[in-house]
Amino acid sequence: MDFVNKIIQGDCEQVLKGFPDNSIDLIFTSPPYADQRKTTYGGVRPAEYVDWFLPKAEQFLRVLKPTGTFILNIKERAVNGERHTYVIELILKMRERGWLWTEEFMWHKKNAYPGKWPNRFRDSWERLLQFNKRRKFNMYQEAVMVPVGDWAQGRLRNLSETDKIRDESKVGSGFGKNISKWVGRDKVYPTNVIHMATECSNRQHSAAFPVGLPIWFIKLFTDSNSIVLDPFIGSGTTAAAAKQLGRKYVGIDINEEYCQIARQRLTQVQPRLLEELEEYEVRAMQ
Repeated sequence: MDFVNKIIQGDCEQVLKGFPDNSIDLIFTSPPYADQRKTTYGGVRPAEYVDWFLPKAEQFLRVLKPTGTFILNIKERAVNGERHTYVIELILKMRERGWLWTEEFMWHKKNAYPGKWPNRFRDSWERLLQFNKRRKFNMYQEAVMVPVGDWAQGRLRNLSETDKIRDESKVGSGFGKNISKWVGRDKVYPTNVIHMATECSNRQHSAAFPVGLPIWFIKLFTDSNSIVLDPFIGSGTTAAAAKQLGRKYVGIDINEEYCQIARQRLTQVQPRLLEELEEYEVRAMQ
């Protein structure tokens, strides 16, 4: 495939029409949010955002493998004193077009600084929506396990009888967890909330996210033979993450300046050992 390990300048909706069906293992991207990045991407009004995005999502659906995953980093903005509904509307429309809305992850920005508006406080989170074509898809949960944590020192020392079974909650809220199965384990599965600081340097891009964010999802949803696509590549963070992990990458951006930045950045990236990446992620999550 002649598009592999390349940064391509152009509108992703048009560029992807030249890609074969079912050729991408993971799409990880953060498109311009509504009314944001006007100087570089023109800005899209909240009321027009769904219509702007859906033709692109149609191409994403076509090129993604049946076993693949699409992770969409997006957040609704406030308009006239209330949250706009364009993200919710987009989810519903994508489901109508054949996407499965499998999961929603939350990125907690650990280093968000204080702030307020007359009727709300500053956000310290962003959505990461997971979409799939089928209910069965590639997922490597063991690849993102985390150290068991200090909670285990006391919690696992004195187990009750109900801690040893998956019993029904006394308040009728569902089934509790079998806590005893984590006794003696060094690592556990994470939750769907990712605690990670924002990118301290914008890398000449106004909305760069930390490289640890795509690294986490690339490890979770791909193996060493996979191709990772970011159709709004910006400064190249997703491609850099894929290259560090030894995956193939494809980046697309309508802005040629960003494409050049991404290409230059990738010349400085070398694949890293898995042990080094695990240490990096633990530091990033702390």
